[in-house]
Parts: sequence; C-alpha cells; structure tokens
Amino acid sequence: MPWVDEMRLDDSEALRALDSRDSLRSLASAGAQVRRAIVSAQEAGVASAAGGERPRSVLVAALGGSALVCDVLDLLAEPGSPVPVTTRRSAPLPGWVGPLDLVIAVSQSGRAAGPLALAAEAARRGASLLTVGAADSPLADVCARARGVHVDVALPTPSSRTALWSLLTPVLLAADALGLVDCPAPVLERVADVLDAVAEECRPSSESFVNPAKVLALGLGATVPVVLGDGPLAGVAANRAAAMLARTARIPATHGALPDAASQVVACLDGPFGSGPDGPGASTDDLFADPFLDGPPTQRLGLLALRDPDQTPDAVALADAVVASARESGISVFEQQARSGAPIERLASLVALTDFMATYLALGLGLDPSVSRHVTELRDRTS
Repeated sequence: MPWVDEMRLDDSEALRALDSRDSLRSLASAGAQVRRAIVSAQEAGVASAAGGERPRSVLVAALGGSALVCDVLDLLAEPGSPVPVTTRRSAPLPGWVGPLDLVIAVSQSGRAAGPLALAAEAARRGASLLTVGAADSPLADVCARARGVHVDVALPTPSSRTALWSLLTPVLLAADALGLVDCPAPVLERVADVLDAVAEECRPSSESFVNPAKVLALGLGATVPVVLGDGPLAGVAANRAAAMLARTARIPATHGALPDAASQVVACLDGPFGSGPDGPGASTDDLFADPFLDGPPTQRLGLLALRDPDQTPDAVALADAVVASARESGISVFEQQARSGAPIERLASLVALTDFMATYLALGLGLDPSVSRHVTELRDRTS
C-alpha cells in the first residue's frame, strides 16, 4: 500500500529538493500565465483568426498534457456555438476540413507529432490556422507559411501539464472573438484571480492539515482513487484529475461524470476494493490481523467527488445519492465544491486544486512529479 510522508509534505526544503523542475512553482504561476497569455494573444491578433470571419467549423488538435484544451473548448462551445466544434488528438485530419474551416493546433513544444501533422495537412488544404506553442518551432513555421496566427507560449514551464493556462487562454480568446463561447478578457482576468487564490491556499508552506491539496493527497494516497464529476463541467475536471494522478503521481485512477457513471461507481462498492461491513475491505479494520499470516490489507476505494454549484435539483440529488452510498459503504469520500462564477472560473478552481493535489501526492510518495524513468525510456524507444 502506498505511504504518503506527511512530514515531507510539510517540509518546504524537502519538497524543493525533490521537485527538480519546480512543478509547484509552475502551478502557482497559473494566474500569471493567464495574464501574460492575454497580452500575447492580443498582440498576435487572435481576433483575426480565420480572417475575422466566422468559419464553417472549428477543429481543435491537442494531446497529452495539452488535451484539456480540447475538452474545455468542447464543453464551453456545446451549449451555444453557432458552428460545430470538434477535437482531434492525432492524424488523420477529417476529410471534410477545407478552406472554410478553422483548425486550432496546440503544442507547448511546437513539436508534438499529432497537432503538427494536423496543422500541416490543414495548411495544405487551405484551411485557416491558429496555433499556440513555442516560438521558432515547427508548429510556428507551419503556421507562418500558411499565413495563420501563431501565439507564443507566454511563460516557460517544465511540461505541458503545468503550462495549461498559457495554452488554453489564447484559444478561449479566439473562440470568444468568433462568437463560439462567451469568454472575453475580463472573464479570463477573473480566472487569473481564482487561480491565484487557489495557489495561495495550496502553497508549500501551508501545513497539511489546512492545505486543501495536501489534505486530498494524504487521503487519496492510501486508496484506489475514483474521481467523479457531478455534471459535464465537473466531469472535465475529473478527467484532468485522473490524468494528473496517473502522469504526475503515478497512481492509476478511474474517472466519470454523472449521470452516466452513477451505476458503475456504486457497483464498485460491492467489489474487491469496496469496504462494506461484510466486504473484503472490512478486514483492514481488524486490530488483530496479522499481515504475515493474513496477507496485506486490501486497498480500498477512495471517492473524490467534484461538485459544480450550477446544477439542476435532479443532478444535485443524484450526486448526493452516490456520495451517500459511498459513505455508507465505509470507503473514504472527499467532496470538493467549485467556486462560483462563470463556467471557466468554476472549472479553473477545480482543475487548479486537483493539479496541486496530484503534485503533492507525487512528492509525498517520494517521486519527482516532472521526471518519470519509464516515460523517458518510452520516448527513447519510439524516437
């Protein structure tokens, strides 16, 4: 069973020594990323993407740590966008994309194979192009040759996971200018304030019993995590949290969104990781259990319920019922409510908190959140 070192989490010097690429500092810069990205995007002329005219459709290409850009734009555009918005992680580019369409390609390094290939193919077909990534990168070059709009990454960070807001902000500003979403610069300034507030609450010097991200890291570290959003917005945050748990903390986690995921989450309470009074997990509370004779205790589920305050009464009732079932079964349950505000503000509050949580969990387990030996080996084998 994983063991999270609470003493390490409360030792700022130990955290700094283990966090070789300053992931915590990069996460704390999220508000600054938004503000700098607003300036960079306006200077690059994102309002003139697609010639300033509304395209027939928009396709967003991003993958890995940048993939949330696709999910967020899809979430925000779905209720009222006058044109279809689709997403892609890799080639091929759909056959219907042509000169009347806009392709948005996002890659922090500007070298990610999927977005780069999609951008190059879009340029060949004469589609309008908006790219976000490193300056003087292959992606920037493709965009320049296609006479598109390229926005340089505002602030350098060690990975695309910690550069999220530098990548997402220009895309949201462009989408707002095209009338696809309601996300102008003043709203994004408020998002920056939300991100600053979460960073202050989750700062390394804040002790583990009051730091909400450290509380979650300590609680989920000894469980098999299930991250559940109570609706579409919280579902996007749950997807991001599960990805961060796996990639940053090296803890596999499943995720879902209500109403679809209700039955599958509740069904797991009966399974081998459930902990009802007669279930397999009940033996973990036996003070007289001998780990040598009886074997190690069964690891239990841990439910992280992400809640959106802007939900219908029926959605709230369903989420309450799922949480109540989990509590009654005896498993660990953690609820996290999004802050109020516009949809992107509410989403930002959940994403920022769970990003810090996953990073603290990695550090508490004695892992460098930015460096994975197996990921490095995989890149070497596939390069």
